[in-house]
Amino acid sequence: MRQAHEVVEHLLQTEKGTRMAAERQYCFKVSTRANKHEVKRAVESLFKVDVLCVRTVMVPGKWRRVRRALGRRPDWKKAIVTVKDGQKIELT
Repeated sequence: MRQAHEVVEHLLQTEKGTRMAAERQYCFKVSTRANKHEVKRAVESLFKVDVLCVRTVMVPGKWRRVRRALGRRPDWKKAIVTVKDGQKIELT
């Protein structure tokens, strides 16, 4: 079993993520090898909240040009976590 800080890399603070926080949903960048059960346990232990739902999506890396060569950023996994009514995660 992986440690909580190995599963959840960091909280994504974007415009969309800030709007979703009003609906008790938060976006996290998580390990690509983590499953929904590990993400739920990690968020509950790190932020002391009750998680109702976890949705995950693999985000493909973008193609980038570096001078003449074409390169690609790595793929990463995003998790959208819904917490129990009345609870929240501080976005500081």
